Amino acid sequence: MQKFPMTGPGLERLEDELRKLKSEERPAIIRAIAEARSHGDLSENAEYHAARERQSFTEGRIQELEEIVSSAEVIDPASLSGDQVKFGARVKLVDEETDKEATYQIVGVYEADIKQGLLSISSPLAKSLIGKSIGDSVSVPAPGGDRTYEILEVTYG
Repeated sequence: MQKFPMTGPGLERLEDELRKLKSEERPAIIRAIAEARSHGDLSENAEYHAARERQSFTEGRIQELEEIVSSAEVIDPASLSGDQVKFGARVKLVDEETDKEATYQIVGVYEADIKQGLLSISSPLAKSLIGKSIGDSVSVPAPGGDRTYEILEVTYG
């Protein structure tokens, strides 16, 4: 079975979503299907078909989350140290072309959220950062051409 590395907070978010789907969403869908059935002919009942579609999506997501949660390998970034970039590191970068700074934490695939500064370990940027140290420059392929970033800071915890 494949293990999915992730941080504790990332696992908690997935467990919360799973709990919500099972305790709130699933019962709401069952009620919606029952109500739609009570309206008679199911062949032309849009509410019934929409509820069944929602049920199918929700059950698929529940299965996916159960698999991820049961295979999660929690890595505590606070237990790591050093100036080399590893999973869980918070990395402060500067774009060498624009001088724009950004900070990202390298996290598991299923907890990534770039708007929150959570960068997937499988992203091109994270892959280029792993193993590098403060002061190193990395080149990352981007749609408009390669981007070069300098690592300013690496922290854990």
